[in-house]
Amino acid sequence: MLKSMRKHAKYFYVLFFVVIISFIFWGVGTKDKENIQMVAEIGKEKISVKDYWMAYERARDSYHEMYKDQPVEEIEKKLNLKQMVLNGLIDERVLLIAARELGLSPSDEDLQQAIINDPRFKRDGVFRKDIYVKTLALNRLTPEMYEGMLSNQLAEDRVRKLVISSVDVTNVDLAGAKVDESKEVMLKQMVLYSKRNAALKSFIDGMKAKLNPKINMEVLS
Repeated sequence: MLKSMRKHAKYFYVLFFVVIISFIFWGVGTKDKENIQMVAEIGKEKISVKDYWMAYERARDSYHEMYKDQPVEEIEKKLNLKQMVLNGLIDERVLLIAARELGLSPSDEDLQQAIINDPRFKRDGVFRKDIYVKTLALNRLTPEMYEGMLSNQLAEDRVRKLVISSVDVTNVDLAGAKVDESKEVMLKQMVLYSKRNAALKSFIDGMKAKLNPKINMEVLS
């Protein structure tokens, strides 16, 4: 059972990693304009071809860095990377929509606190606006672009936390597991990761069923 839990934890990490990577460029591409091809539409949220390929290239480069001993083409095929990246992008939009419906969108004050408390924008423990603007510029972002992306991320994180906070490990979950005390803590953590991942997936799948995303993979060929 412990071996199985390690496997599930690994897949949870891979999924989480792709979701974070997909977020990096969300909002940087052009959206909601005429003649812009869309890969997917989820309610009023859309994913443009440009958004998709930027996220895909970043994910591919990151996985190649993780698995340097394997050819990029082999990694893409093994992970079904195209579909994985698209799923990650769609899941992000779904969580954003859920955040709005649940009233979990951050306030301007929440956004401000997140920025001024970010160590990347501090020097000697103090927030520096010039460092903030310079750091964003180096990443080809304006404050408006970044703050819009950050607002979305905070909203989505609130939904994730709301869903997984209701999940815990019980004695029933560990029934039949034969491990010594030294491995019991690790086992509980793995079970918790697995249960949280399942709960979050179930929530997102339920939202998808309601929103009925429209996907056009042909524009990616």
